[in-house]
Amino acid sequence: MDKRFGPVLFIPGENGGRYPYCHSLYIEADLRIIIDPASDRERLKELLEGPGVDTAWLSHYHEDHFMHLDLFEDREIWISEHDAPALEDLEHFMDFYGMNSANERDYWRQVIQEQFHFKSRRAARVFRNEEVIDLGGVTVEVIPTPGHTAGHCSFFFREPGVLFLGDYDLTSFGPWYGDAVSDIEATVASVNRLRTVPARVWIAAHEHGIFESDPGKLWDNFLGLIDEREAKLFDFLAVPRNMEQIVEARILYGKKREPKEFYDFGERAHMGKHLERLIRRGVVICEENIYRRA
Repeated sequence: MDKRFGPVLFIPGENGGRYPYCHSLYIEADLRIIIDPASDRERLKELLEGPGVDTAWLSHYHEDHFMHLDLFEDREIWISEHDAPALEDLEHFMDFYGMNSANERDYWRQVIQEQFHFKSRRAARVFRNEEVIDLGGVTVEVIPTPGHTAGHCSFFFREPGVLFLGDYDLTSFGPWYGDAVSDIEATVASVNRLRTVPARVWIAAHEHGIFESDPGKLWDNFLGLIDEREAKLFDFLAVPRNMEQIVEARILYGKKREPKEFYDFGERAHMGKHLERLIRRGVVICEENIYRRA
């Protein structure tokens, strides 16, 4: 069910906002905005027909945030300058993810076009770091929150005190930082920054969605999963392993899942980020594609 906070309208995503859907926001001000249009296609059509949509904003370039962007093909897109190139070309999109396997790219090329309605789009405007935008009736602070992607943005609507967290969603799965342009340290810094925003309502892009009191320990739980994953990986490396063995350990997802092309990529990408961190710390070394404790 939609829920209103002044000019900010929460549009729940299908299946509780779980992937491949997300929750959207509709801003009803002098400028009418849809943010992350991947919630409910029929509801988004209704908003487009009336009261109308002037522009679509994206917190970042991921497919579960632009799935229904094709409904707004004649509207402007606003996104961060770091993430904008990913929407301009499907091959760029897969490069941003870091998809190097031909099989993965073939799989994703079809899925992104058929399920997520990908069409090459060029941003009409890019968000500037720390900018404040007067929408006429509500003021929004654009908060750069890199880590999930290089250009991920969160939005704080000052007057109603609503903070849109985007994909720092405080779910039990934990943060995603598997893209080629993602970064674990930046993820931690962004979540800690979001904790300091003087919000009264916190809205996440997935699952629970709305928090009308401070999420409290959920912030710590969310970030704690980073260290938990890394500790499991380090324990697994008590015996030297190659990447395929690490993927098969299913440290990220807990068990083998289908489609293989999706979940194997996620495992490989995240464990790769953790291996980089462990190597930088000098506690793991890699020799001839075998990882072992130093």
